[in-house]
Amino acid sequence: MFIDEVKITAKAGNGGDGCMSFRREKYVPRGGPDGGDGGDGGSVMLKTDGGLSTLVDLRYTPHIEGGRGTHGKGKTLTGARGKDAVVRVPPGTLVRGEDREILIDMVADGEEYELVKGGRGGRGNARFKGPTVRAPRRADPGRSGQQMTVYLELKLLADVGLVGFPNAGKSTLLSRLSAARPKIADYPFTTLQPFLGIVRWSDYESFVMADLPGLIEGAHAGKGLGSRFLRHIERTRTLLFTLDCTSEQTQEELASLRAELGQFSPALLDKPCAVAFSKSDLLGSEPDFDDPLEDQEIPRFLISSVSGQGLPELVGFLGQRVNEARKQSAPDEI
Repeated sequence: MFIDEVKITAKAGNGGDGCMSFRREKYVPRGGPDGGDGGDGGSVMLKTDGGLSTLVDLRYTPHIEGGRGTHGKGKTLTGARGKDAVVRVPPGTLVRGEDREILIDMVADGEEYELVKGGRGGRGNARFKGPTVRAPRRADPGRSGQQMTVYLELKLLADVGLVGFPNAGKSTLLSRLSAARPKIADYPFTTLQPFLGIVRWSDYESFVMADLPGLIEGAHAGKGLGSRFLRHIERTRTLLFTLDCTSEQTQEELASLRAELGQFSPALLDKPCAVAFSKSDLLGSEPDFDDPLEDQEIPRFLISSVSGQGLPELVGFLGQRVNEARKQSAPDEI
């Protein structure tokens, strides 16, 4: 199950109470106060885990609590600190507060963020001993841990994002180039969630390709599968518009796709892009293809995911484009 948005409530552990105690031992006159401090409460930490690709685990555990600090004891023994609650999230997770402001964008694998801090342990009466107060009968209670409700949004990290209308051949292309197995059928909206696949383009180099659910006109406003999946395109380095080469409205379809991206986020129009005319096997054994975009300065490839026509050239071009993008931008700037 692919879950890319959840709401969680994080509650840090309370601090333990300080202890009020006096040392009473044989042959130790006027032992004095020896109450120890309470332990601090455990915090709630977020940590990115490259092995995760969805927030499904948090869908069923929306309440996260840190451990409570134990109370102080006599003989100036400090209570144990509460155990931190570590919440693992996939790279690309955006953390928003209750008013939807961005708290942190967790991109790098292994990155940690303290969401709420545990309460401080109370002071034992040994802390209050002084020249004028020799036998303090005072100990502080532990402080309460912080509590916060946050929204976690996942934006997939991919090098190449497949963009196109339903049934344009995106899923078939991904399944041909990688080991990913998205659903493929002859009806619209077979892809109901993003799929990631690793495409190897040389002996030692590869890139991640994302198959995103098909767009329709008005997707930026929530129509079809809506803007829910459009945000995943923001993370990609390169866009590959997948168009059906048998369509008679190729120019209009490309313009419509670009318009939807621009209305969702104008920055998407500045990303490097290319066009793949899919399903060339439907043109016959000797395809006579009249390029409808020959007047546009955009790389174009005529491909077939069934016969393999044009795929080596496409993969090589995308690999070079991804390498250039990786050199120009650090991972945390995606």
